[in-house]
Amino acid sequence: MRLFLRSIALLLAAAALAAAGWLAHYVFTPGPGGGEVIVVIPKGAGSRQIKTLLGEKGLIKDDIRFLALLRLLREIEKKDPPKLRAGEFNLPLGLTPLELIRVLNKAKPVAHRITVPEGLTMAQIAAIFAKEGWADAAVFLQLCQDRDFIRSLGVEADSLEGYLFPETYSLVRGEIDERGIISAMTRRFLEVWKELNVTEQQGMSRHQLVTLASIVEKETGRAGERDLIAGVFHNRLRTGMRLQSDPTTIYGIKDFNGNLTKADLRAATPYNTYVISGLPAGPICNPGKAALEAALRPAATPYFYFVSKNDGSHQFSRTLEEHNRAVREYQKRRRQSAAAENGSGDL
Repeated sequence: MRLFLRSIALLLAAAALAAAGWLAHYVFTPGPGGGEVIVVIPKGAGSRQIKTLLGEKGLIKDDIRFLALLRLLREIEKKDPPKLRAGEFNLPLGLTPLELIRVLNKAKPVAHRITVPEGLTMAQIAAIFAKEGWADAAVFLQLCQDRDFIRSLGVEADSLEGYLFPETYSLVRGEIDERGIISAMTRRFLEVWKELNVTEQQGMSRHQLVTLASIVEKETGRAGERDLIAGVFHNRLRTGMRLQSDPTTIYGIKDFNGNLTKADLRAATPYNTYVISGLPAGPICNPGKAALEAALRPAATPYFYFVSKNDGSHQFSRTLEEHNRAVREYQKRRRQSAAAENGSGDL
């Protein structure tokens, strides 16, 4: 009986030694290849799913021994057990499974820089994030018009048009969704608004100033003109003149085809400033800091009119007579330029 028990013990020891060798061979054998590979570990992924993902990327051999190694490490390192976190990681090939677990435990997720230019509508912004796989455009837009959600962000408006601040954002996959993106953009707007040190608001509410800034943003991309454009609109608002801004009118046209007609200018919409007095119903895009500052601090100017010079800048006028002359002049130049390009001479 004693001999039998000794034999069993020897067999068990041999099996344990073989198992240990089997595990050790896996643990300390580097994966194939070199370089780096991107791995996305989704939220809620379990150890088995992560093992499969790492195997598919060629980082490890997809083997049950990976799970055994994880369990062993968690037993040994109970105070600070290794964690396989969700996220997108840039991981080196050629590591042993043990080294890979150590790297994953401390790796920082890949941060992507997404730039939102000034002057885009919230629909255009939703499309940017949807194209890059960060958001569902329909969900994004629904949240931008959810009044309860908007109020929770500290914004008093019916939509977030105007409050999605244009900037470059650093995003990490698996850590942010539509709510998170919108929250970050509106939080940045509120930070910028505070930076502008608003002490007086030209007798306007913040929402009205954001609306005016959005018009300034769409009317010119020239840094030196923003305060002049804002000054013109402030002059018109103060004296009761209509703003007569093409960009506001275009914003109110559903499925605008790029051709602004006389009928469009006569159409009654809450954004047609050729028809309505004062500001349109709300912002028509999301302005940057410079446009916000121009709306807050417009130039003291005698001008009430401006017309495009066809080069991105504008000719400013004091009177309607001056303005009409400028319009004729730059329309003539536009026709001459078009004729020259078509090879048909001056008109």
